[in-house]
Amino acid sequence: MTTFKPLVFSGVQPTGNLHLGNYLGAIRKFVTLQESNDCIYCVVDLHSITAQLVHDDLPGQIRSIAAAFIASGIDPEKHIVFNQSAVPHHAELAWVFNCVARIGWMNRMTQFKDKAGKDRENASLGLLAYPSLMAADILVYRATHVPVGDDQKQHLELARDIAMKFNLDFQEKIRRTGTGIDITVGDEPVHAYFPMVEPLIGGPAPRVMSLRDGTKKMSKSDPSDLSRINLMDDADTISKKIRKAKTDPDALPSEVEGLKGRPEAENLVGIYAALSDRSKADVLAEFGGQQFSAFKPALVDLAVSVLSPITEEMRRLMDDTSHIDAILRSGGERARERAEKTMGEVSDIIGFLR
Repeated sequence: MTTFKPLVFSGVQPTGNLHLGNYLGAIRKFVTLQESNDCIYCVVDLHSITAQLVHDDLPGQIRSIAAAFIASGIDPEKHIVFNQSAVPHHAELAWVFNCVARIGWMNRMTQFKDKAGKDRENASLGLLAYPSLMAADILVYRATHVPVGDDQKQHLELARDIAMKFNLDFQEKIRRTGTGIDITVGDEPVHAYFPMVEPLIGGPAPRVMSLRDGTKKMSKSDPSDLSRINLMDDADTISKKIRKAKTDPDALPSEVEGLKGRPEAENLVGIYAALSDRSKADVLAEFGGQQFSAFKPALVDLAVSVLSPITEEMRRLMDDTSHIDAILRSGGERARERAEKTMGEVSDIIGFLR
C-alpha cells in the first residue's frame, strides 16, 4: 500500500431524540457521501455514557439512530452500519491513545469545559478522555475523512495530533513492521501508520440553531421541545413548531448580507436552503422582501415533504426491531474484522506479545 485508502467514518450518539440539526448537519451528509465513498457509520453508544451514565432505554435509543440512518437512505449492505460497543477494539485503541495524548491537550478541549462547567473536579474521567475515544473510533479503521460539524472540529484536530505523535514516536518500528506509508505533513516527511484525517464540512446549514433562540445550537437537551424539530414529529407538530419559531418584525432581505445581526432569520433561511439543496442567496432571491407570515408556511410545506417519508420509515422499522438488530449485528461483524487487523498491527508496532 503506497497511499491510505480513502474511507469515510462518522458516528451519532444515542442520546435523546434525533432532530433536524442531526439530520441536516450529519445524516443527510452521510447519505450523499456513500454515493462515491467507502463509508462506516456508527452509533457511538460508548460515548453516550459520558453524558449520562444510566439510561432508561439505551437499546431503544441505539435502534432509533440506526433506524434514522436506514430511513434517510444509508445502504447498510454496501456500507457498514453498527454500534460502537460491538467492536471492543475502539476501547482498546482508545487506551493506547490515552497514553499518547497529553493531559494539557485534553484540558484545552472547549467542549469539556462547556459540559463539565465550573465543577470540573466532579466530571467523569470518561468526559475528559472523550476525544481520545473519538480519535480511536476513526483511526481503528484508518479512516481518511470525517464529516463533522463546527463543534467537533477541535476534536478532529486532536485526532490528527494523536495520530501524528504516534507516527513520530513509533516511526522506526512502523517501518520495521512494514505497515506504514510515506507521507508529508507540512514540510515534514513521516513514515506513518495512521493517516492525517481530514474534516468534511459544508452545506448551507452546517449548524442548525434553536427555533426559540437563533444564537444557540438546536439541541436534544434543550428543555423546550419547541426549540427543535424531532425526526419523529408528525406534520402537525412540525407546522406548529415552525409557525411558533422566533423571528423579528422585518421582512426577509434580498441579499445574504442582510441576514447579519438577524440570527433567527438566518437560521430559518439556512434550514430552507439545506432542505431544498439550494443556497441562501437562491432562497432570498425567491422570498426577499416578503414577511415571515408568507415564508413560514412555505418552510412548513418543504419540511413536511422532506421529513415525513423518513419519519414513516423510522416508525415502520421501530415496530419490528429484528431487522435493525440484524443490520447492526452484520455491520458489527464486518467492522470488527477491519478493526482487529488494525489492532493486531498496532500491537506489533508497540511490542505487545500476541
